[in-house]
Amino acid sequence: MNDNLENNTEPAEENFEAGSFRPEDAEGIVRLFRAVYGEHYPIKLFYDPQAIIAVNEAKKYYSIVARTVSGDIIGVGHLFRSAPYPSIYEYGVGLILKEYRNTGAFTSMSEYLFDEFVPQEDNIEEIFGEAVCNHVVTQKLAVRFKHLEMAMEIALMPAAAYAKEKSATGRVAALGFFRCYKPRPHRIYIPAPYEQELRWIYSRLDDSRDIVPSDGLAPVGSVSRISMEVFDFAQVARLAVHEIGEDFSDAYSNVEKQAVAGKAVVLQAWLNLASPYVGFAVHTLRERGYFFGGALPRWFDSDGFLMQKLLCPPDFDGIVLESADAKQLLEIIKRDWERTGT
Repeated sequence: MNDNLENNTEPAEENFEAGSFRPEDAEGIVRLFRAVYGEHYPIKLFYDPQAIIAVNEAKKYYSIVARTVSGDIIGVGHLFRSAPYPSIYEYGVGLILKEYRNTGAFTSMSEYLFDEFVPQEDNIEEIFGEAVCNHVVTQKLAVRFKHLEMAMEIALMPAAAYAKEKSATGRVAALGFFRCYKPRPHRIYIPAPYEQELRWIYSRLDDSRDIVPSDGLAPVGSVSRISMEVFDFAQVARLAVHEIGEDFSDAYSNVEKQAVAGKAVVLQAWLNLASPYVGFAVHTLRERGYFFGGALPRWFDSDGFLMQKLLCPPDFDGIVLESADAKQLLEIIKRDWERTGT
């Protein structure tokens, strides 16, 4: 997610250009975060120049900067790993110095990143981003740079995250955009309750899939493999279901209980569509109040399917969307949420 990007402010005085990270940029990135957030940005990595250099060298992060002709860092955006498959990167943690927010600096960084930088990086196969839905600035940029709306996370971020700019009265949704750089055609299994919805989503994908209905049960004795990450500030738990076994119901319940005990109010399940038994898992989650979220291309290298459950009220009226496809996706999600009766 990218905040503090383009606003109307006094015009900047010095020209800038977008480019790749250099070790000497690290100090400037730290100064930029302090200028925009003080000492309160939750990812403390961005206050440590040596750590910024290290994660860029390890290709865990790619920092894309906007620097002035004198070398000052006035903007930065990042690619980073957050999905199970290490060759899919998220684009986010973007910010622009206040004096440069009406100059197109973020657009310049995005143009350099998507059209020049990524095509030259062999280990980046897919890019995704989470565009917040309390405004359409990031949504417009994503569409401009050939990203497709594939999923929507309802109530992802608390309103408190936007208290300073007063742009949200309830929890804020995020629209999941994806762009393929290295196609990987493969077979996916789709659950019967969502066949029509998923076929519509996949009809827009710029990478081919062999779509097969999922109608089998997991073999006797097979074991599920589920990992979890909890984001304390956002009160969001993400449960990645790598493998679906006969024990899925009990295995998922155990992890879900941990998430709820950790004060999560938004529960997200990532299901692997490479599993012929994904329909079995979807049936179980639907009975527990989970609803449709969308497709996650290349999430596990194979595709993922997002289901979500809310222990807080959604703010559907506060969701602001730009494209017709995004609005249709929201209608699908709202109908399925209504089915849960929560």
